[in-house]
Amino acid sequence: MLLPDSDTDFRLLDGGTTIPPELKGAIVVIGNFDGVHAGHRVILQHAMDLAAGAVPVLALTFEPHPRTVFNPSDPVFRLSPKLEKASLLRACGLRGVLNWDFSREFAGLSAQTFVEDILVGHLAASHVVVGYDFHFGKSREGSPAFLFAAGQSAGFGVTVVPQVNLPDGLAVSSSAIRTHLMNADIRSANNELGYHWFVQADVIHGEKRGRELGYPTANMKLSPHCRLALGIYAVSVRRHNGTLHHSVASYGRRPQFDNGAALLETHLFDFSDDLYGETLMVTFHEFLRGEARFDGVDALVAQMDRDSAAARRILQAALPLSPLDARLSFQP
Repeated sequence: MLLPDSDTDFRLLDGGTTIPPELKGAIVVIGNFDGVHAGHRVILQHAMDLAAGAVPVLALTFEPHPRTVFNPSDPVFRLSPKLEKASLLRACGLRGVLNWDFSREFAGLSAQTFVEDILVGHLAASHVVVGYDFHFGKSREGSPAFLFAAGQSAGFGVTVVPQVNLPDGLAVSSSAIRTHLMNADIRSANNELGYHWFVQADVIHGEKRGRELGYPTANMKLSPHCRLALGIYAVSVRRHNGTLHHSVASYGRRPQFDNGAALLETHLFDFSDDLYGETLMVTFHEFLRGEARFDGVDALVAQMDRDSAAARRILQAALPLSPLDARLSFQP
């Protein structure tokens, strides 16, 4: 939904796909970029500054997440799955994303082969930009120093961006942001992302209990690997037509009723249209409370009234965290 079908200038490519002529010789920025957080965007901005509008910038990233490949019994809780990540990178001004298939076989390539076959042979990179901790190739033999030397031999430039810290001195990392979301610390997660975290999914049919309680909801199944803390949240919803709606959402197992599989149930304020089958973008602003079981339906509805009032107050006062955040979650 964030990546318009009409956007023909941005290319979303899979590994091995022939690179279109307009992206050959691009400045290539490499990383997993899960979440495209504030630290990632410093790296991306270095690439954009180098390009100065004269050369395209292309992200080389990897799918599935390498940690999932090496530990499939514990898949990574993705901050931004493939399409959401591509949309975020596009919003940062990049001209394309190349998602290279990551496997144990790929991880076994030598660093020299990665440079010769992918950076030079496949991409004809004119310059490569990476973070300070980027390593590649078998046994992580491809260090920043190795990349500098390889670039000198192959004829491409290399920029290594130092570690990025927030103004309070904290280092920014995808792992820390995942932990914040798992602990219901939405404020810290959003602060480190530099935008309000969001999910996207299709609206499905539910049990219609919310409608019976006076709180109809748009129900969405998130990834089974999502580890967002269960509870009630102040959220906003962007529809496929671009309209924004203040809302309150429950991500949980419904202890009052069935205690089943986790489901995101979102009530859009002052809204009555049919949303079934539509893809919604739900943006998380604030954690209100954890899931609870109440002494009857009346007590539950009374709490839902309080949750809705709190969400309205929070959302009315909400401000964007960055220009990117303004475009994603605030501008109609």
